[in-house]
Amino acid sequence: MRPLKDAQLGAFTFFASALPHDVCGSNGLPLTPNSIKILGRFQILKTITHPRLCQYVDISRGKHERLIVVAEHFESSLSDFQKQGKTASPETVLQIAYEVLEGLEFMNKHGMVHRALSAHNVLMDCKGNVKLAKFGLYHMTDHGADVDFPIGYPSYLAPEVIAQGSFHPSDSSHDAAPLPSGPKTDVWSLGVLLFELCAVRILHKHLHTGIRYFSFSGCMDDIVTVLAEEHGCLDTIKILYIKIHFNGTLRVCRYFAVMTFMFLSSRPTPAQLLGDPVFSGISCFYTPFQKPVSLFSSSLRCAHLELPEDISDLCKDYLSERAIDEVYHLWCLAGGDLEKELTNKEIIQSKPPICTLPNFVLEDGESFGQGRDRSFLLDDTTVTLPLCQLRNRLKDVAGEAYYPLLEDEQSSLPQSNSSNELSATVTLPLIIRERDTEYQLIRIILFDRLLKAYPYKKNLVWKEARVDIPPLVRGLAWAALLGIEGDIQAKYESIDKDTPIPTDRQIEVDIPRCHQYDELLSSPQGHIKFRRVLKAWVVSHPDLVYWQGLDSLCAPFLYLNFNNEALAYACMSAFIPKYLYNFFLKDNSHVIQEYLTVFSQMIAFHDPELSNHLNEIGFIPDLYAIPWFLTMFTHVFPLHKIFHLWDTLLLGNSSFPFCIGVAILQQLRDRLLANGFNECILLFSDLPEIDIERCVRESINLFCWTPKSATYRQHAQPPKAAGDNGFGKAATYYSSDYQDMAKTDLSREPLALCDLKAEVSPRISAEDLIDLCELSLAGPTKRTKAGRPKIIAVDIRSVEDFSRGHISGSINIPFSTAFSPDGELVQCPTSGILQNYRGRVIVIISHPMKSAAMFAAHLVKVNFPRVCILDGGINRLKPTGLLTVPSPQI
Repeated sequence: MRPLKDAQLGAFTFFASALPHDVCGSNGLPLTPNSIKILGRFQILKTITHPRLCQYVDISRGKHERLIVVAEHFESSLSDFQKQGKTASPETVLQIAYEVLEGLEFMNKHGMVHRALSAHNVLMDCKGNVKLAKFGLYHMTDHGADVDFPIGYPSYLAPEVIAQGSFHPSDSSHDAAPLPSGPKTDVWSLGVLLFELCAVRILHKHLHTGIRYFSFSGCMDDIVTVLAEEHGCLDTIKILYIKIHFNGTLRVCRYFAVMTFMFLSSRPTPAQLLGDPVFSGISCFYTPFQKPVSLFSSSLRCAHLELPEDISDLCKDYLSERAIDEVYHLWCLAGGDLEKELTNKEIIQSKPPICTLPNFVLEDGESFGQGRDRSFLLDDTTVTLPLCQLRNRLKDVAGEAYYPLLEDEQSSLPQSNSSNELSATVTLPLIIRERDTEYQLIRIILFDRLLKAYPYKKNLVWKEARVDIPPLVRGLAWAALLGIEGDIQAKYESIDKDTPIPTDRQIEVDIPRCHQYDELLSSPQGHIKFRRVLKAWVVSHPDLVYWQGLDSLCAPFLYLNFNNEALAYACMSAFIPKYLYNFFLKDNSHVIQEYLTVFSQMIAFHDPELSNHLNEIGFIPDLYAIPWFLTMFTHVFPLHKIFHLWDTLLLGNSSFPFCIGVAILQQLRDRLLANGFNECILLFSDLPEIDIERCVRESINLFCWTPKSATYRQHAQPPKAAGDNGFGKAATYYSSDYQDMAKTDLSREPLALCDLKAEVSPRISAEDLIDLCELSLAGPTKRTKAGRPKIIAVDIRSVEDFSRGHISGSINIPFSTAFSPDGELVQCPTSGILQNYRGRVIVIISHPMKSAAMFAAHLVKVNFPRVCILDGGINRLKPTGLLTVPSPQI
């Protein structure tokens, strides 16, 4: 959106038509309230940006179908100009006409008409340029079908509109709404506006000059007479003299009267009027409007970059240089309340419940009760939202904060009088940070600059996303984290989303059940966009199929990019291969089973006690975790929790969802340990409240404790170029995906599903073991708080084999001392030295692998955490030359 500049934020309110409560739609579901329909249609208006149109910002839905619209606003209007009694020069009339037509033509290109054009809806900025207000009211109300009041003002409506009569959606006598108005309707309204602007004032002026005669010829006599009578100047017209024809202003008025007050078939459109020779002398002063280039396109974003004429002007009011939607977002954080502002201006008037009782009728037909509440009628008064509270809240923010230097290697938080306070804010819970006005201003500005420099500043976007992502820029930030680039709009438009396919029926069934508590996604526009994005994904991935749950995956991306279906589709198409590779195959059983088996091993690795209990009662992940991973938790959490969860998920690799699943189980740990199978089933049928911030924090900790190769899956995404996607220097080793690493002789080998299921503990690769040991000796970043290494290698071969060569620092607990040749436990291996290493990552090294699996399974059974097995055993390490042979004692 464009900067606020000298504009203000304005709000106006109206009511949508109420629907009967006992009527359902054709699908058997309750009818969608008209207010939600309007809310869905409104969203596209936020994308319509033009110098002649007031920018729409937001819409809020209240009680009893009340809607409050926030938009760019200016105090001065054409109505004020008329009230001042000023005479408009021909040049001024032409300028106003041209600028209004510019706005109307731009609307027509987007398939919209104003229909509510009037003097008080033609606003003027500080430079006297036209800004059309309330131009979207006709569109958002479905041409007036969703409200009980007419769109437009009778004195400005074209004859064909008045001839259709009024239409009330609640009136059962009308079978259908009248046909929508076209662009020519606004041309008539413009003619009336110009007639008011120049002709009427001049006629009043000449009334005092003694001029006695004036007439128009042809059918224009009757039209102008009707208009003059409407505006109370019929007598003036009759006494004017013909020489007024020589007045330039009236010639302009007469021209527009001829052009605009024609019959509908002959009346020109705004585009045709703009090309008329009458504007040849003024059009050269206007630069054609060029829509700003979007972040993801093939065009050069800086091609039309312009510096301000006087940079010193930027230092006067930093807030006015920010985007309108950004200012409104900060206004809400600073305590702004739309209903309160409208109530203070008596636009919203509350009544006691006793005064709102409905009518009732007696047997004799006598009715009692209140009449029609006039507060439900349209009051188009726009209330200016005061920004003083916001400016006062941001008064301590230094000017440098509005223009951060991206190349500065110091802290991203700019130096200001409140820098210490901002530094302290970073440590507060995320929910508090997202409501802190000053902190959000700093973060929004920083992300705005980084995203404008994307992909050049992609690494910095990753770095700042580790701290948090401002809600206002979350959609673009996610796209950057997913690596979206190129002309996504052209690719999306090239996909056939209209031809019927077999999946259409299932999509139609799933959409009305997907996150329908959200007003935006439950609107008809939301359903249409849902359908298009899902169908585009299905059509563009012929090797995959639609599975239930794909709609839930689409929901977060569609919500954040509601007005950019192409970006929602691109994000979804990049997200699925990274985290859900081959999950949507026609036969995905082998992929799902491998995924659930690895998840079971992760539970045993991090929480063996819980794993043992769940296995004993038969509560396996197949019973509860499939919806978790198939939808990446979007099926079990509301959107506001998914946003916080995915902010971190997108920074991790494809193994991070395992850690999220374990973190969820650990929050429910006490209840799971205390219950049996039936109770656990009931518990997960209605999942209790989950603390998402705690879940994210614990997931990161689990992620950093998990060796890369422990979550290896042969059905994961094939190797690709790895990027920086970790959680900081302390977790650099764990940041990249094991699947992305080049395979060597030390890499982990694929394992058959039956063999994978037979092992309780995960396997790690030899290169993983070597890297972990080297990192643990390199510095304190890989050590525990006590300074001990995080990993210990336990070699369970015989003493003789151990003495022939072993990993440096490993300990030897021969398998034969703990288990008999038949596999029976002889002596618990945890009673000795191994007890001192509880809590570290324990790597079991042996040959053959069956002995290592049995040894690891026993450690898990006695609740030893972080137990894993070296894939390939000691034989995998022999070619490396890293085995240590002890020196013979003399």
